[in-house]
Amino acid sequence: MTISAASVAVEIDGKCLLNDVSLCIEPGQIIAVVGPNGAGKSTLIAAIAGDITPTEGIIRYHDNDLQALSFLDRAAIRSVMAQSQSVVYDFSVLDIIAMGWVRGRDGESARQFGAAVSAIVEECAIAELLGRTFNSLSGGEQRRVHFARALMQLWRPPGSPNSAYLLLDEPTANLDLAHEVRLLKKLTALAADGIGILLVVHDLNIAAKFADKIALLHSGRMTCIGAPKDVLTAERLSKVFEIPISIDPNPLTIKYY
Repeated sequence: MTISAASVAVEIDGKCLLNDVSLCIEPGQIIAVVGPNGAGKSTLIAAIAGDITPTEGIIRYHDNDLQALSFLDRAAIRSVMAQSQSVVYDFSVLDIIAMGWVRGRDGESARQFGAAVSAIVEECAIAELLGRTFNSLSGGEQRRVHFARALMQLWRPPGSPNSAYLLLDEPTANLDLAHEVRLLKKLTALAADGIGILLVVHDLNIAAKFADKIALLHSGRMTCIGAPKDVLTAERLSKVFEIPISIDPNPLTIKYY
């Protein structure tokens, strides 16, 4: 039960944004996508989420062609937190979280909804935000609420099997240190429960510490994918990011200033 991308290419307005990119997200695995600006990181997340259609290649959810799945079928398998998610109407924070609920509206689902909101609000430490409107929040607070919405979509009753996936584009952007660490620890716990996670991050040290695998993109191509110690080498990173980078191997630490 995986999400896989095979030889995926994306071309928009005559520009090739991804070229022959392949990867496989396994249950319980965290893959961090890193690379310089314009490398194709957000495009890869959007393609795997089904928000854009590849020009070439195929994306499969559990051996099913993504393009053949309905929006509801996709929503039952993966939850997405995009890099930018503007909200025009001034919804409440609770409204935004509720947008992640895809488990129906019958009596039992309604009871589960309340339990899910309570659990996620506590996990994400956003109780103090519930009485606010979304557009009154700071950028970091909005990111925390969108993360809660993404978790709402994945919520299952305790003891239920969960083979879902979480796709995150720069989830730690605009977060202060305490909330960044809280989010990363939550991702680690989700992976331990069997959730497969693909996330874009700019901080190479976060990728090194929290990811099981690193996917390094450069100019729309997959330069390398594998264990952090194998991908994050001084020679490779210095070439891709075009600055001198050094590596301390134990613990794995990337230095570039």
